[in-house]
Amino acid sequence: MSNIHTFIVLLRGVMPMGKNRTPMAELRKVLAQDGFANVRTYIASGNALVDSDLTPVEVEQRVHDLIKEHIGPDLAVIARTGIQLQKVLNENPFKDGYDISRVFFTFFQAPPPEARIAELLSHNYLPEELAFTRDSAYLFIPGSAARSQLSNVWLEKQLGVAMTTRNFNTVSKLIEMANQKHLANKNL
Repeated sequence: MSNIHTFIVLLRGVMPMGKNRTPMAELRKVLAQDGFANVRTYIASGNALVDSDLTPVEVEQRVHDLIKEHIGPDLAVIARTGIQLQKVLNENPFKDGYDISRVFFTFFQAPPPEARIAELLSHNYLPEELAFTRDSAYLFIPGSAARSQLSNVWLEKQLGVAMTTRNFNTVSKLIEMANQKHLANKNL
């Protein structure tokens, strides 16, 4: 029995241009050359899937080091399984009466301190809303995410941990891609 898992790798702050530019074709090549199997990427904003027998923390560190050494940016890396991402979607508190296209899912590199979460939750951000579960933060941003008071940078500063945010469509597609690989292996 194998201990190989499919990990969804979320890169923090990847942009098409500038200091955090990380071309997905180059990322796939670097990861595959290092021994990650079945390397795939999804859109240019820093989403990859890899198969590995490493732990999630080891995947995060290895991918971080490879990007820094071969591509350049010093990025926070968060690795989760499809099951873990599905759990985050399932625990979404902004379901009934909320436009899912305006709900954003934030993944932590490490759990933030409870006291800092409590401090953030003691404030009113209306019309935006903020909620937490053990594994992530949920943002309802009815207006422009680019002008949101609940930006990823601001949340990182308040909580003191690296994190990255994705929308519902991206998280759903990454789960689907992880499950496709899983189903393909099951049929072998």
